[in-house]
Amino acid sequence: MSIHIYPISFLVALGALTFWFFFQDNETRSNLLRKIFFAAIALFGFSWAMSKGAWDFKFLMFGREMLVLLTVPLLLSFFRKKKWLFMVALFLVLAGLDVYYFDKLKSTFPQKVAISEGSDLLLDVNGEFLVEIKDHHRVQDIKAILDKYELTATPAFSPKDEGATDLDDYYLINVPTAYESHLTEIKNALASDELIEWVEANEQYKLSPLETEAQRALPKMNEKYGLNDPGLENLWGFDVMNIDKLYKVLEGQKPKKEALIAILDTGVDAGHEDLKMNFTSIKSKYNNDPRGHGTHCAGIAAAVSNNQKGVASFSQTNDYVQVTSVKVLSGGGFGTQKMIIDGILEAADAGADVLSLSLGGLSNDARQRAYAKAVEYANKKGAIVVVAAGNSNRNAKDFAPANTPGVITVSAIDTLLGRASFSNFNNDMKMGVAAPGVKIYSTFPGSEYRTFNGTSMATPYVAGLIGLMKSFRPEISTEEAYEILNATGQKTKNDKETGKLIQPGAAIKMILENS
Repeated sequence: MSIHIYPISFLVALGALTFWFFFQDNETRSNLLRKIFFAAIALFGFSWAMSKGAWDFKFLMFGREMLVLLTVPLLLSFFRKKKWLFMVALFLVLAGLDVYYFDKLKSTFPQKVAISEGSDLLLDVNGEFLVEIKDHHRVQDIKAILDKYELTATPAFSPKDEGATDLDDYYLINVPTAYESHLTEIKNALASDELIEWVEANEQYKLSPLETEAQRALPKMNEKYGLNDPGLENLWGFDVMNIDKLYKVLEGQKPKKEALIAILDTGVDAGHEDLKMNFTSIKSKYNNDPRGHGTHCAGIAAAVSNNQKGVASFSQTNDYVQVTSVKVLSGGGFGTQKMIIDGILEAADAGADVLSLSLGGLSNDARQRAYAKAVEYANKKGAIVVVAAGNSNRNAKDFAPANTPGVITVSAIDTLLGRASFSNFNNDMKMGVAAPGVKIYSTFPGSEYRTFNGTSMATPYVAGLIGLMKSFRPEISTEEAYEILNATGQKTKNDKETGKLIQPGAAIKMILENS
């Protein structure tokens, strides 16, 4: 199915309905426009149903489209008696839609193409490749190959500190529709050009489906932890991570700074009752979450503790960490390599101490230099990058950005301390650790709480702990943090596959003893 059917069919339906109202006194035109409208809306409905995406997100977008479809024609119908007034109103409405709506409509659902026949690799149709041009050269110097395939090149990344990375030499290459069947040929041609340093696919990822369970928090104080958050009754991971020991270690300790944990995801509900006191905003557009995935991760990493609401985090006095949001995925859970790298750069430039990435996917590229450069940039800015291993029960070395050098890769364990059945394994990861990732109860948009499974849930546990570590030792490096997590971690039933299960109390004790 053409990737353009969804937006085009909707716009045709919108136009037909608008002019159907305008020409309602002209029977011939009215009948024609009515037929066009019903045909277009039927095609739109079909494309909506067949589009890939979570059903909650699809219904949300359907509601958005129906609101526009009903509001615009009704508004313009008030001006139909005066043609000139109608045309002025139409122009103003179209201008407003162009600014606030048309781009969102076009990119509602992922636009994908395969790089070659039989390949699972999916690329962003608006920019299939990331190309690094050699030093001292400009994009005009590769004009010959761009012209040959009618390619367009635009700067891919804009790090604030250009001297700290080569990512400002990267360009996003867009392949026109006429050449989409020649993607392998184009990639090879770009790679063989003597002025091009590196070529890699701008891969597209989507979140793994989240398994949910109905789980109700019991409103009573959990005496073991000395907190009044009712959702503690559901946090089985606190027991296996011995969080009561962590709280004892933290008694009377003052942090050197309040560490900032950035959740790179679908956004975060900044107004959530159990997050807002621990939330720091980078941009207001990141402070909502139509999917719920980012909000769930944020609660695991930094929920407000001891506030008689919801759940708790590793910081029982809320003095050690703050959480923020950078949107790198759409509301449907889709994103591209470029979007994720942009988010890494933005979070690092904003001063985040820890970057938590509960995302990624299978990668067909043997090496992805752009991810490595982005992580290196974040490290130079003082940030540690934590990434989910993935939920495909495979080797994490085949998944990006989990396989990126310089990141800490997180697998998920179940309630029996074994590798969760869905979790990718960390055998070949240089810095692999484990955290609870099954039946994880946390925050959800609208001041709600839900239970999800996934390495996505295990990752913010590790990010939250590293944030706590950085509050006491701000200069700690990724390698040093991993060494502490590994040295103090608990063995699992198959820790060669998972890495050690994090033990926050022992890790912070080691930090304090060596500070």
